[in-house]
Amino acid sequence: MDHSSGNQGSSIQASLGGRYATALFELAADARSIDQVEQSLTAVRRALDESRDFKELTTSPLIARGDAAKAVLAAADSLGVDTTTKSFLGVLAENRRLAELPAIIRAFRLLAARHRGETTAEVVSAHPLSEEQVGELKQQLRQRVGRDVTVDLSVDPALLGGLVVRIGSQMIDSSIRTRLNALTSAMKG
Repeated sequence: MDHSSGNQGSSIQASLGGRYATALFELAADARSIDQVEQSLTAVRRALDESRDFKELTTSPLIARGDAAKAVLAAADSLGVDTTTKSFLGVLAENRRLAELPAIIRAFRLLAARHRGETTAEVVSAHPLSEEQVGELKQQLRQRVGRDVTVDLSVDPALLGGLVVRIGSQMIDSSIRTRLNALTSAMKG
């Protein structure tokens, strides 16, 4: 049997976050709401990046399950997420899996992009990128891959240097600034 075509799908399902993302994707596909769910997840991702309270709600083991569920549903309302995503967030809270959200969102975006026949690059930067930088990055990736590339942006302040770009399992560019720093210190001798 040839498993090569399903390989990427099975690698997504190999992780817990991936299994949740796959379940959400199937729900969204049945409800014909893949785009709405993806927009909702983008709002949730932004809230995780920008709101310390929301991040703590999803990661603190001290918040009781029922309280976490109530709080996350209230947050979902204020973020204006669709009903599929809202009930999914409730399930995550009940199962104490809210901490998996970043991984689930990443995996869902990959599934949605693949569904549309797009290539997605996961881009992690030490600081938020400007629209101009994102445009430039997309252009570089298009030249490299030979077609349009959707970028899934996230910020990791712990990242030393500029940027990590990954397409599927392929790491395209580990931190440029780190290489420059190494070169500079080598030149100083």
